[in-house]
Amino acid sequence: MSGATAAGRRPPRIDLGSAVSLARPLAFDGGDPLHFGAPAPRRRALQLPGFSGEVARGASCNCATLELTPHCNGTHTESVAHLVLEPLDACEVAPLEPLPALLLSLAPCSAGDTDEDSDPVPRPGDRLLTRGALRAAWPAHMPFEPRALVLRTGPPTFSAAPVRGPTLPAVPQPSPEDAVPPYLSRQLVTELVERGVEHLVVELPSIDRSHDEGRLCGHRLFFGLPPGSVRLAEARRAGCTITEFAQVPVQLADGPCALQLTTPRIAGDAVPSRPLLYRLEAA
Repeated sequence: MSGATAAGRRPPRIDLGSAVSLARPLAFDGGDPLHFGAPAPRRRALQLPGFSGEVARGASCNCATLELTPHCNGTHTESVAHLVLEPLDACEVAPLEPLPALLLSLAPCSAGDTDEDSDPVPRPGDRLLTRGALRAAWPAHMPFEPRALVLRTGPPTFSAAPVRGPTLPAVPQPSPEDAVPPYLSRQLVTELVERGVEHLVVELPSIDRSHDEGRLCGHRLFFGLPPGSVRLAEARRAGCTITEFAQVPVQLADGPCALQLTTPRIAGDAVPSRPLLYRLEAA
């Protein structure tokens, strides 16, 4: 594994047989995750003259057309092209190799209980992931400097379906019509940049407030893109990625690990993805 280590210490080895998927399943059954008012993902049999697209209807094979919005329907990895005019395919930015990473569990707190903020100013009832919580959870000793960070925050309040698989204990839930998912404070995102985190994975549907007047404060800070800029050349961290809507099994222990971002080679500023987390072994 690459990454800086303490003098005289060999980097840990990756247990390639320990891979755990951090992707939410998409079942196309009407109960899949949704965000930002996007339509539900859809699967339908390909209909052509003389071909029904379903073995159950007499076709020679099953052949389906899938319709989804990567940013809003399940786990996805995005690039800075989410915010700029020029294209930059997320699948080309995501590294192919496993990355030295860190998994941390952070509990959201009420925006009124912290002096941290975002842009626009958090509203009453908003919940934030904070720099203070990150600093308290960050290990005192690491075998390397992590290039990737996975943040586990517990079950969502933004899905039309029950969460599949194990999760953290539930946090207080607002009523569905008022539910606003937690998001990252600007101080937390700044801390991640200062710590050299290049690839961020979160369980939240977005690192920013769902409706934030188009500011996208956290995204801009993470990608090093000035407020209001829509030019790729002005992004200081164009080689970074953000993966949202992940799901981290509760049985995974916090601490150093390896992360591999697996994405299909589909053009776009965001693509469905399947992050894989690996356990480490002493060298």
